[in-house]
Amino acid sequence: MSASPDSAATTVIGACPHDCPDTCSLRTTVVDGVATRVQGNTAHPHTGGVLCAKVSKYTERSYHAQRVLQPLKRSGPKGSGQFTPVGWDEALSDIAQRLHAIAQRAPEAILPYSYAGTMGQVQGESMDRRFFHQLGASLLDRTICSSAGGEALAHTYGGKLGMRVEFFAESQLILIWGSNSIASNLHFWRYAQEAKRNGAKLVCIDPRHSETADKCHEHLQLLPGTDAALALALMHELIRNDWLDHDYIARHTQGWEQLKARALQWPPERAAQVCGLPVEQIQQLARDYGTMRPAAIRLNYGMQRVRGGGNAVRAVACLPALVGAWRHRAGGLLLSSSGVAPFQKAALQRPDLLGARRPRTLNMSQIGDVLLHPGDAQFGPRVEAVVVYNSNPVTVAPESVKVAAGFARNDLFTVVLEHFMTDTADHADYVLPATTQLEHWDIHGSYGHTDVLLNRPAIAPQGLARSNAQIFRDLAAQMACLDADFAAAHFHDSDEALCRTAVAGTAIDFDALLQNGFATIPVAEAPFAEGGFATPSGKCEFDNPRLVALGINTLPDYVPNYEAPTPAFPLAMISPPARNFLNSTFANVASLQRMEQRPLLELHPDDATARGIADGDRLRVFNARGEHVCHAALNGRARTGVVVGLGIWWRKQGDNGTNVNELTHQQLTDIGRGPCFYDCAVEVEKLNTP
Repeated sequence: MSASPDSAATTVIGACPHDCPDTCSLRTTVVDGVATRVQGNTAHPHTGGVLCAKVSKYTERSYHAQRVLQPLKRSGPKGSGQFTPVGWDEALSDIAQRLHAIAQRAPEAILPYSYAGTMGQVQGESMDRRFFHQLGASLLDRTICSSAGGEALAHTYGGKLGMRVEFFAESQLILIWGSNSIASNLHFWRYAQEAKRNGAKLVCIDPRHSETADKCHEHLQLLPGTDAALALALMHELIRNDWLDHDYIARHTQGWEQLKARALQWPPERAAQVCGLPVEQIQQLARDYGTMRPAAIRLNYGMQRVRGGGNAVRAVACLPALVGAWRHRAGGLLLSSSGVAPFQKAALQRPDLLGARRPRTLNMSQIGDVLLHPGDAQFGPRVEAVVVYNSNPVTVAPESVKVAAGFARNDLFTVVLEHFMTDTADHADYVLPATTQLEHWDIHGSYGHTDVLLNRPAIAPQGLARSNAQIFRDLAAQMACLDADFAAAHFHDSDEALCRTAVAGTAIDFDALLQNGFATIPVAEAPFAEGGFATPSGKCEFDNPRLVALGINTLPDYVPNYEAPTPAFPLAMISPPARNFLNSTFANVASLQRMEQRPLLELHPDDATARGIADGDRLRVFNARGEHVCHAALNGRARTGVVVGLGIWWRKQGDNGTNVNELTHQQLTDIGRGPCFYDCAVEVEKLNTP
């Protein structure tokens, strides 16, 4: 990819597409039609010219030697990875005929499966939704990452709303709760570091002694799934010491007396036993939070991936109102800011194409059980076809032994849109080559800041790759030969036209996006300084009576994990992402693989010694659902009784063809129907083989 001396370099402004709150603005240097470098955009304040190690290697993904660059048709057993190249016309015609035949009998037997492989509005949730709505396919409950926390926040604040991230730089106390920000929220970390240089105290709350914990003044290394107990104990101390903003509580909250009664049941001594923390550490955190102003909480989604994750988010979300932190622009809480995004989702997705039909909804976090279900009157028809895009469920979904078994069904017709031959692609009947972010149009919001970003294609599609939206346009054209409804004009909108549709009639000027690559959504500096929450009451709802209809406690409470340690499986396991991976997206990039080396399980030295395990030993990690083989890391990051399985490696990269999701289960969170990846009990033993 070296350029000649006479080659002229151009720069194209784009956006990072990945599931990360930072949503960086990118500058791609192109020479002779080849992308030679991807950098952060210095003109975008939140990016500040800085990218993470993953995305700075983005050209390695786009030009990867193993990239899928032509349509492939399965020629061997499912899971074998044996495929034969075919032309687009043959692939699309066959897929359309197969889907049409199923839809004629039972359209709900067809299931789309997608998530945040790209978070773009166009390549992630536009033409694909139109296609499946017209078809009448089953709807997908997209819960696998953040639904527990997102719905909990909506039940408390009225939506995914919170602080503006840039004002953390002015905070005097920052609680980094359930987040390894250095690895997964780098640009927030820059603001936190600025605050630290100005005298702020940083506190990390995390079961793992993460890279972020290394840099904070204090670390509360609580047991997984006990965050609500800690939050209630903090409330107890705020009440006992009268570190409360009584005026804010009276004017801008609902259910204070009920919450107060609950919190007074949680003295620090009780929470200390549940959380596995020293009483004094809880008391000191309460003192800091009650007396330091302004105080801010950066909450992240790791802590809601347990049975009581929704209640935990509700409990933490109540804290800022108790001390009046929302009065300050540098006070409050941020979990997600995506609720301010102005996108015209109905115009993009066209749910009206369903007409009077009301298809069932299937939960992506239970895809293993879904695909293995034989079908009945309550469930509906057995799933006969799955179209997977922007996701790799055989790798990332819980209880992957069942997921792999479901995708291995010979009677399941599977189409996968992909860049690489992932674990899921290996099980497909057709693999269709998709463009990377450097090759297509898209438009992005963010759940970590309040800007909208435009992505313009920097290079031509590689090989025969097509954008997701183009593939669904082309499938619709094939379907139109069988069903005239697919010939409608809304199946012809170009990717650029869809970008324009996303912000049409909003405060975002598309011409400004074309010129600058980003635009800021008008948002108040201190959104809840005078109340004005998006709830029906307009208040922060400690007590939410509407939760009764959902069978949920109206007040936040501590809900224990499904899987408490037992003699058979005495260790709690969490499985956060390895620092240089993002879900399963970068697990095949050679430079990042070299950094991570191999699948690891972090153990506390006491737990390792009790099992005769030394650093680097080959391990069997197991429970009743399965077993995973990896290597021991005694690096000081795990606490006693907890092991950390860093992910997410592809299954076929594992020593025994598995990854940590061989061990996780498909039970759901208390709120939001989300997965419980960090609510998992295991045992570990040393393997004597090398």
